[in-house]
Amino acid sequence: MGLSTHVLDTMHGTPAGGMKVALYTTTRDNSASVQALLVKSFVLDDDGRNPDGLLYDSATLQAGTYRLVFDVADYFRSRSVALPEPPFLDQVTLDFGVADTRQHYHVPLLVSPWSYSTYRGS
Repeated sequence: MGLSTHVLDTMHGTPAGGMKVALYTTTRDNSASVQALLVKSFVLDDDGRNPDGLLYDSATLQAGTYRLVFDVADYFRSRSVALPEPPFLDQVTLDFGVADTRQHYHVPLLVSPWSYSTYRGS
């Protein structure tokens, strides 16, 4: 239980080890503008996961809204992929909600320099 993420590099067919990721909590103010508060930033391990394990465990995960920001262009540049300037995808931002903290929320990202896909995993 808790919150986790995993990134797969679909261009190379490998986990996206070395990609920088940031996790935020988000809230909306009276003008419907989203405010984001950085919780943690980390670099994915060789398996494309947070080296510290869960982003939140079941005891600390709260119902609410969150944002994950993945530094996609920097990652692909580090893999010697020639990207245009500006790159088609620079950072991928995923905003999502957690409704039931008794369940596990896994947020995987499948990414290339030109596309990405996500879903709620298990």
